[in-house]
Amino acid sequence: MTDQKVKVLDDLLEDVTPGDLILLYGPPKVGKSIFCYQFLYSGLEGGEPCLYIVADYGSRQLEQRMMEFNWFLRPYIQSGDVYIIDLLTRLAGVKVEDSGTLKFSSVQNLTDLMVKVGVGTRSLFRRSSKFRAILDSLTMIFAFNPPSLVLRLVRAYKSRISEAKGVGVVVHTTGTVESQIETSLMDLADLRLCLDGEKIQIESSAGKKSAQYTITDKGIECWGIK
Repeated sequence: MTDQKVKVLDDLLEDVTPGDLILLYGPPKVGKSIFCYQFLYSGLEGGEPCLYIVADYGSRQLEQRMMEFNWFLRPYIQSGDVYIIDLLTRLAGVKVEDSGTLKFSSVQNLTDLMVKVGVGTRSLFRRSSKFRAILDSLTMIFAFNPPSLVLRLVRAYKSRISEAKGVGVVVHTTGTVESQIETSLMDLADLRLCLDGEKIQIESSAGKKSAQYTITDKGIECWGIK
């Protein structure tokens, strides 16, 4: 990715402040998870540890997908700079045990998930006054839980992130829940970031910005901010 295109991506996110929750949304297959990987890895390279909740696939798949862009997560897992909560591996029937900063929970047990989020945010806060948190994504969580319970989860997640002065991301695929639930999700976010396959649009109290983007073997590249 060229320096100019990196700067455009940074400019889109310049209104993000500690304690903010970003709702990253859009239709399927437009690069939402890739944006998360890039957001995670740029934070790690800048000295910011990260909590990553993997809800639609396993933690092993997270590492494999990031390696496709030459983003190697293993050293940061070993150093404790990444705290991963895997919600799907046990659901698939695989017997696994918690170890270090890799924890396993379930999309069907949101109470356990929030306990582990609390432990994770405290752990990262002790490592650094700045950290990032990503929940990727709400799709499976909505599939296994009442919408009202999922909204309560997002509120609790936002509260944990805000208390620790981190920056949180929640990923949502549009059209997977009723419109009033999506409206409630929008209302919970401090910033709303939409990917549609061609444009990134970000909306916050400071206003709206947008840029064109494409997905390359180096991740998301964007240009033409306005």
